[in-house]
Amino acid sequence: MSKEYLNNEKKETKPFRKTEYFKNRELSWMDFNDRVLEEARNKDNPLLERINFLGITQSNVDEFFMVRVASLHKLIAADIKTTDASGMTAKQQLNAINKKEHLAVEKRYSTYLRSLLPLLEKNNIYVKEVSDLNERQYEFIRRYFDDELYPVLTPMGDDANRPFPFIANDSLNIAVRLKDEKEKEHDYATVRVPNIFKRLVKLPDSDNSFILLENIIKEFIGKLFDGYEVKESACFRVTRDMDLDVAERDTSDFLRSVQKQLKDREHGKVVRLEIEKTMSDKLRHRLFKKLSVDSDAVYEISGPIDLTFLKKLSGAVKDHDDLRYPSFKGYVDPDLELSSDIFGNIRKHDYLVQHPYDSFDTVLNFIKKAAHDDKVLAIKMTLYRVSGNSPIIKYLGEAAQAGKQVTVLVEVKARFDEQNNVHWARTLEQMGCHVIYGLKGLKTHTKITLVIRRDEDGIRRYLHLGTGNYNDVTAHFYTDMGLFTSARELGVDATNLFNMLSGYSRPPYFRQLRISPKYIREFINQKIDNEIEIAKAGRHAEIHMKMNSLSDPEIIAKLYEASHAGVKIHLIIRGICCLRTDIPGISDNIEVHSLVGRLLEHSRIYYFYNDGNDEIYLSSADMMKRNLNRRVETLFPVLQPDLKQRVISIYNEMWQDNVKARILHDDIYSTIDRRGKEAVNSQEYFIHEAEKKNQELKELRKKQARNSDTFEVMRREDEDLTLEEHNDE
Repeated sequence: MSKEYLNNEKKETKPFRKTEYFKNRELSWMDFNDRVLEEARNKDNPLLERINFLGITQSNVDEFFMVRVASLHKLIAADIKTTDASGMTAKQQLNAINKKEHLAVEKRYSTYLRSLLPLLEKNNIYVKEVSDLNERQYEFIRRYFDDELYPVLTPMGDDANRPFPFIANDSLNIAVRLKDEKEKEHDYATVRVPNIFKRLVKLPDSDNSFILLENIIKEFIGKLFDGYEVKESACFRVTRDMDLDVAERDTSDFLRSVQKQLKDREHGKVVRLEIEKTMSDKLRHRLFKKLSVDSDAVYEISGPIDLTFLKKLSGAVKDHDDLRYPSFKGYVDPDLELSSDIFGNIRKHDYLVQHPYDSFDTVLNFIKKAAHDDKVLAIKMTLYRVSGNSPIIKYLGEAAQAGKQVTVLVEVKARFDEQNNVHWARTLEQMGCHVIYGLKGLKTHTKITLVIRRDEDGIRRYLHLGTGNYNDVTAHFYTDMGLFTSARELGVDATNLFNMLSGYSRPPYFRQLRISPKYIREFINQKIDNEIEIAKAGRHAEIHMKMNSLSDPEIIAKLYEASHAGVKIHLIIRGICCLRTDIPGISDNIEVHSLVGRLLEHSRIYYFYNDGNDEIYLSSADMMKRNLNRRVETLFPVLQPDLKQRVISIYNEMWQDNVKARILHDDIYSTIDRRGKEAVNSQEYFIHEAEKKNQELKELRKKQARNSDTFEVMRREDEDLTLEEHNDE
């Protein structure tokens, strides 16, 4: 990109870069988490799913504090005075976050205690307090403490001889105030709630009665302190800075560097302290002092600290399928079944899959087939996040052991999956795969598999390109899209990409793939500019985008410029959106929807009208600075006409959603008014379509089986007749 172009771009976009045109990234994320909380409060959702949504909001905010809030603390500590696109300093952002989160905590616990807990009890599902237990249940928890917990628990004293113990990130602890029965002095101790036990302990006399582990410990905690009277015990939890920042110096063992960072971050700064609201002033002030935590970062909790246990409750409850979403099975195109000629079929034409409505088995089949096919010479693949027991790892290992060249890029810097990915990297190496760790200074976030096969007419490349991770577990509840293709230009581009990742290659250009850093941003800008020119010429211009997050100021400014020129822009953004709608003359041609429902929307679609010559692209990248500047990402075209139309139909169905979609107006998300309109739930529509295709396939195969049986009977009759004729002769 020339300096002249960059200078011109800056001049053009400057009017669209005013701070009042941008929403703060962190506060926008908090708005998203509030939309997830609204699903917990939505009476139309099944009860156990509402419980799960509430647990998700807790785990979301925990990670937010570990990473995003921790980053703000670092900026403040370094005395960084610069502001974000919305004009806020790090200190202003932190103050706004704490203020907003205190209100969010109240809303979460009000939802749990006043709404969901009573509804559970109406359905004979109980999370009980000790005072609610009958005699048999109380005896059960007493024995459970004596037999199971007591041998494991370790009381940690805090006095002149024993320093305050280290409190691990995200661990649940019990602060104890004691009185020495002889000396009549007060002492203090801490007991960690062990995470090797299930936090929800099932009680006898009922299929669905539970008690929280910490409540059992608090009830009998005096047994740990002979000769002392327990004056008070109260739970607390700390959240630490857990952002991994690996210094990528020249090192002979990058994995060792990552592993060291994983150990170091366990001792990160405390960025949040949650305490039981009933904790006395004596106990809380001691904690504040020992943990060096700011008063704004202290959260008083009216209820059980850490609601993530609710994500386990649905699975622990017996029966009650009526309180869950009905299960469904993803569709597998017969052409992509393991028993089919997958490569022969992909050679004929491309295939588009939309997970989980199209089963992730299609991807697993592609990789397994490649691993076991004698004609396959090599497999190259990027792995960002995989499951804890990934079949993909197994297939890649089998391919390597069969003598195939297997190259796997494992991104060991994938946040909170670092330990898992280090483990898989080692495993793949032991199985004979060549493992690489990406480019220095960049995370490799692209999702791509390249299979090189010797066909009858020579070497051919087969590709899977995706918008989501190769994770067989999350693929059941993340919506993603993928493309199977043997298109030559895409195959050449994929080869060049892997050469770039594994060696020192710098391809002069890519034919069909667009790669970040740099080139996805440049490409998107060019496509928006094209729509701007069309609109300025008085012709119809449209842009449709679906992504997880939109926070890059330059892309937002370019969209404002397009809106100002008259381009109609529709955006489906699940999470962060730093763009503001309804700014006269700036964003009045932009409409933003957010879809939060049963499944987590994860696919990325970029559609440009282009004078009626629709251009459709799928991508691993959101429009965020990190995706466009600091990650290796891919954006790829959907070229086959029928598949282009399918993507457009998928997007349009989601845009018409008026059940799970919220629309952004004046910085506030609200449900869409559907008075007089038919209710449209896009995710349920796609589930219904998958079930319909499964049923049609089932009926087709029944029919084929009947026809096969009929043919077999006729064939035997013909054979018998021939035998009779022979005998007659």
